Amino acid sequence: MKPKKVPGVPEHYKGAHFDTESDRVLDDPILAAQQFQFLKERFFNINNWQEYCGKMSAEFKLCDKHGFYVDRMPRVGDFLRIDIPGPGNPQTKGYDWVEIVAMDDHCFGDELERHLISCRPSKPPGSRSDNIAHFYSPESSSTFIISRGPNYIKVGIYGRNEIANFSRTGIIGKIRNAFITIGGFLRVTKFQWKGLAEGFLDF
Repeated sequence: MKPKKVPGVPEHYKGAHFDTESDRVLDDPILAAQQFQFLKERFFNINNWQEYCGKMSAEFKLCDKHGFYVDRMPRVGDFLRIDIPGPGNPQTKGYDWVEIVAMDDHCFGDELERHLISCRPSKPPGSRSDNIAHFYSPESSSTFIISRGPNYIKVGIYGRNEIANFSRTGIIGKIRNAFITIGGFLRVTKFQWKGLAEGFLDF
């Protein structure tokens, strides 16, 4: 199945991809607007994402460009420190890292409100090494979108160009990333994103 064409989501040109979407149809536009406010609070509270997708899922922490934990709205240039279930990255204290590379609130079609956060695998903030601290290569992306229409609210999570990271990491990282890929964890992450999308909308 071909990836969906979604405004703001990077073009897909190689590797794996996924499209995860969940929505709620609401007959009352006022109720839709009210529930979207709850959804926005959850969406921008990255430090609590694990709460919405289950305790057995990855833990997310928002960090600034220096790698310090912050409890605020995310910004372009911030990082997400991810602690996935299973084998951690031994070269980065068990964590994987992504950088927020894009955020916007442009609307399309019948959307009345829309917010986007797009991330790419990165090296740890402040690291002098070029090694990427993630099991995906830096060409990969994950884009998170919430939107509201006249009678619905929606969550979309989109992965593009997902390729295992075998070049921009150390020897131990290569072994770990191969283990994750062969072990099927990449498929498990897709279930996690579905759990997050549904959890965001579980009021």
